[in-house]
Amino acid sequence: MNKNFGLLVNGKWLKNKKTIDIFNPFDGKKISEVSSADSNQIKDSIKFAHSAFQSWSKTSAKFRSEILKKLFKLTIESKDSLSEIITLESGKPLEESKAEVEYGASFIEWAAEQALRSEGKLLESPENNKKMFYIKRPVGVVVAITPWNFPLAMVTRKVSAALAAGCTVILKPSELTPLTALKFGELAVKAGLPNGVLNIINGNPKLIGELLTKNSLVKKITFTGSTKIGKLLMKDSSSTVKNISLELGGNAPFVVFADADISNAIEGFIAAKFRNAGQTCISANRLFVEEKIFDKFLKKLVVRIKKLKIGNGFEKSDVGPLISEKAIKKIKNHIDDALSKGGEILIGGKKSKIGKLFFEPTIVTNINKSMKIFSNENFGPIIPVIKFKSDDELIQLANDTNYGLAAYFYTKKASRVWKIIENLEYGMLGINSGKISSYLNPFGGLKESGVGREGSIQCLEPFLETKFVSWSYDD
Repeated sequence: MNKNFGLLVNGKWLKNKKTIDIFNPFDGKKISEVSSADSNQIKDSIKFAHSAFQSWSKTSAKFRSEILKKLFKLTIESKDSLSEIITLESGKPLEESKAEVEYGASFIEWAAEQALRSEGKLLESPENNKKMFYIKRPVGVVVAITPWNFPLAMVTRKVSAALAAGCTVILKPSELTPLTALKFGELAVKAGLPNGVLNIINGNPKLIGELLTKNSLVKKITFTGSTKIGKLLMKDSSSTVKNISLELGGNAPFVVFADADISNAIEGFIAAKFRNAGQTCISANRLFVEEKIFDKFLKKLVVRIKKLKIGNGFEKSDVGPLISEKAIKKIKNHIDDALSKGGEILIGGKKSKIGKLFFEPTIVTNINKSMKIFSNENFGPIIPVIKFKSDDELIQLANDTNYGLAAYFYTKKASRVWKIIENLEYGMLGINSGKISSYLNPFGGLKESGVGREGSIQCLEPFLETKFVSWSYDD
């Protein structure tokens, strides 16, 4: 990959003097730079995407599916190089990066298959000599804005479905991790994607966001990131009444009832909490443990956490660095706030000696609802632990947040399962499992965790419009 190319517009790789430096969060060293788009190049990407849409939207589903199948094959073949890029620019352990490539590729393969299954419907008319039906058509130019924590999977989940639906795409990856997206762009071109169908823009997020959201040729915004930015995009898109999908922040409860298998619950919690050092939107953010097993569970959890290895993603490690100093400051702020309000550190609580962006896995007890650590997304390896006595108390505590993305609970009691499913205000639930992500998962949340769903059987729906036809005839 040509490391100083930062823009793909109409099938051409463009290079600017103005660049963005990319750093390895493990040691802070500069690893590359990418070109930063100017306003004219951003506008050009819209123009070319709109032009390409006129032909791409008219191609057959079979044609689009075959290109996506080639892209899937190329992505799997590039697993090693993609994994190394992901670890280099995000810091996550290499094994996690390899898993992300497989996860990301699964969206491409799934979208290729779903492209062939998009359908309209003939309705039974109440009148003679009249036919009623609807068809599905691609919405138009799509802007996909993706985060740094899954620099491939969040791209493929959005871009593959949009392309399969017949839309053209302008991809704006995170300025912290753009190299993975650029490698993906190279593979897309190699797979035979026509010029202008996929464009990749890097640069100033504020400038790019304003130009893309307010342009009437852009018909769809799909964004994964913070609730704060999601609200801003929604506001800016309102002037042109854009179709918008938002996958935003979370504050996931992880609940362990007294009848749960404690060993399984601990392993599930480790998986749900420490993936990418806790920097995922569906990370276990608050740990709720029933009073009857509280002390026993915490004792075993501490033993398990002490076995986690913190370190370089290219070496065998379980927990990598956080993405930035800003992330470190947020965690320290949450811990300081908790301690000032009566919280107690059981383990951890400070930066690791491994490097300036590493933070020790931390358990904080004696939590109350006034603390930031309870009400806000922590996005790091810190664990507020809350004791509860009853199912009803747990439901009230778990729902006491503006977020509603993911939740996890461990229990053997079948009668409890349905009660929890019905009453927890979350879009995705893991029961006796710390892993819920799959291409089959309709990914999304309730409340301020977003609007819409991605993936699953309806993966193309966010990128399609419904066109109804009422046809009267005489003969």
